[in-house]
Amino acid sequence: QVQLVESGGGLVQAGGSLRLSCAASGVISNIGSGAWHRQAPGKQRELVAGVGRTGNTNYADSVKGRFTISKDNAKNIVYLQMNSLKPEDTAVYYCRQLLDGRQYWGQGTQVTVSS
Repeated sequence: QVQLVESGGGLVQAGGSLRLSCAASGVISNIGSGAWHRQAPGKQRELVAGVGRTGNTNYADSVKGRFTISKDNAKNIVYLQMNSLKPEDTAVYYCRQLLDGRQYWGQGTQVTVSS
């Protein structure tokens, strides 16, 4: 059974950096797109960044120039490098991967940015 395990969240001061990882475990034949979403308290979940099957990327306007999404198909890992973090980036971050034609979600990892 395929599972996504996230890591890398934590507490950081404004201006700092974190790198989130999302590792897929299980027997996987076809690796598709990946993405990171986030949900802040009292707000809806929003798309932060996505990476397509061939490596093309897209970002929310609020993180452009600060966040970078990438994926390692050999290891089935999707990364989110977050630089110049702001307090408004505080949220639970969820990864999503399309694997063997199905969408899978991670359990979420907390990112807290202090001012």
